Amino acid sequence: MSKIMIVEDEADIAEMISLHLAREGHDSISVTNGLQAVPTAIEQQPDIIVLDLMLPGLDGLSVFKRLRADTRTAGIPVIILTAKAQVADKIAGLELGVDDYLTKPFSPRELFLRISAILRRTKKVVLVSELRRGPFSLDRKNLKLFLRGEPLDLTTTEFKLLTTLMENDAAVHTRADLLREVWGYSGDVATRTLDTHVKRLREKLGDDGRCIVTVRGTGFQFKVDAPEEPVEVSAN
Repeated sequence: MSKIMIVEDEADIAEMISLHLAREGHDSISVTNGLQAVPTAIEQQPDIIVLDLMLPGLDGLSVFKRLRADTRTAGIPVIILTAKAQVADKIAGLELGVDDYLTKPFSPRELFLRISAILRRTKKVVLVSELRRGPFSLDRKNLKLFLRGEPLDLTTTEFKLLTTLMENDAAVHTRADLLREVWGYSGDVATRTLDTHVKRLREKLGDDGRCIVTVRGTGFQFKVDAPEEPVEVSAN
């Protein structure tokens, strides 16, 4: 059983989500006010948070920023759930590092499938805890990255993306493979989620962001000896 925290001020929607999760064998916690979200997450330590944007007290994006700023909640995956369907709102959430985004009206089944995909990738058993590549050291057991010996904060999705690239750095990872491995998507999915997360990850890695190389027309590759600036290379 997983614990899902629902931050939603519309009681009927929160109840619908809770009932559906209960039928699937999960526990849930409901919060109706943005100001209550972070304290509740710190206390309850949910496995995932479903977060509405339009909330009383404190809006959802501000709640998300506070969650990521606190070490006790920074690693909790977050799905944004909102009636805002504008592209700008989606981009704002993705650029902040949310794990997924779903707009109202929505199918409870779709929400559950997205929750399940995130739970699968965050709860995978890791047999070998440490992964080293050049100046990078990944502690997969505790979801921590050390770059040249210094800890670097990453979101759960960014950590999973970097781990996937580093685990098989000899291969070129296609966009479809990364969307399946990191986000749990299947089939052809038209989304800029991958590009947004790669951009944010490169920014956090600074000069070492060049290790994530774009392979034109295919996807991405992790190369410790990549050139000084991220460049596109031919898949051939």
